[in-house]
Amino acid sequence: MPIYIYQAAYTGESLAAQIKEPQDPIEVSARPVIESAGGKLLAGGFSFGEYDIAVVYEAPDDTSAAAVAVAVAAGGAIKSAKTTKLLSGAEWVQVLRKAPSVSRAYRPAR
Repeated sequence: MPIYIYQAAYTGESLAAQIKEPQDPIEVSARPVIESAGGKLLAGGFSFGEYDIAVVYEAPDDTSAAAVAVAVAAGGAIKSAKTTKLLSGAEWVQVLRKAPSVSRAYRPAR
């Protein structure tokens, strides 16, 4: 299955609610929504900076991963987020092999 990284920043209201009732959002929110899309949570953690939480998960396809992102956004607790699809080592090698033929067709605007 494809692997994705989802990073999100909470709204102030969401953080205030979490302070009032501390729970692990990975277990109470992230894992259930990922599993409902047919995915599997691989890892997750909390950071400080641009994003507050990051999870790494498998999903059956891009549509399922997008459904996770849309469902979370619709909940209103997130002010910004991004999903990044990861390529496997074998996929990366395919990219490297295909790049020369693609680069010959590319003409940058000048």
